[in-house]
Amino acid sequence: MPLQPRRQFSIPLSHNGTLSLGPRCLVMGVINVTPDSFGDALHITDPSHAIDVALRMEADGADLIDVGGESTRPGADAVLPDEELARVLPVLRGLAGRIKIPISIDTSKPAVARAAIEAGAAIVNDVSGLRYDPALARVVAPTGAALILMHTRGRSKDMYAEAVYKDLIGEVARELGASVAAAEEAGVARERVIVDPGIGFAKQAAHSYGVLARLPELAALVDRPILVGPSRKSFMREAAGGRPAAERDWATAAAVTAAVLGGAHIVRVHAVAEMVQVVRVADSIRSRM
Repeated sequence: MPLQPRRQFSIPLSHNGTLSLGPRCLVMGVINVTPDSFGDALHITDPSHAIDVALRMEADGADLIDVGGESTRPGADAVLPDEELARVLPVLRGLAGRIKIPISIDTSKPAVARAAIEAGAAIVNDVSGLRYDPALARVVAPTGAALILMHTRGRSKDMYAEAVYKDLIGEVARELGASVAAAEEAGVARERVIVDPGIGFAKQAAHSYGVLARLPELAALVDRPILVGPSRKSFMREAAGGRPAAERDWATAAAVTAAVLGGAHIVRVHAVAEMVQVVRVADSIRSRM
């Protein structure tokens, strides 16, 4: 059966930029400036190292960079805003004027989002979907930044207790819709919102596979561009032979291919050079289906 063309969106960004989504799947590179991120073989704590990695990702074909200062892995401890800012601001300031692709700040904290946008971030990526602090949307609204809203339930230490679904795609779509509505009510224009179904967040492995398998259905229900972040996540552990996160890039390639074929507008990955190739081949296949 022929696939429906990926719907096209033009997402306004702060600092007078625009993100064109739809003609091809974009690749977002992950920069975790944390001592405890699950997905990195080497934890990046030195800002100069993080800046070098970001520039290398751009050279390797990344379309966006996502910088985060707090681990969002299940079970992670919370980080205070001042500590998060101390981790990310030197990186954002160091990239200013040196990187040409848009930068996203991965945070759920209003104070961090505000300072990051002032330092050059054009997108705020909220893994809580405004559930941790709804005031985040009120901070984003006047800046013109785009807003990524991810689906999850509960906090990192109890999210798996919330992973109970009777209608997986319907429930994820409704809860994402509630997040989008909350953003709009706070003044964020709908045209600036991207949604993320939250692979691995408040989902057992079967749920994450189910979301990947049914992305076209989800896309039709949410009516917003979709970001998918399967990179190195634990839902693939068993299928990958029990390998640790840093050794799951082959598994990630399969999940990324499924996301692209399912119509994802953006994939968020750690291994940019490798996944750029995967995305381009998957997009070429998709265009002929």
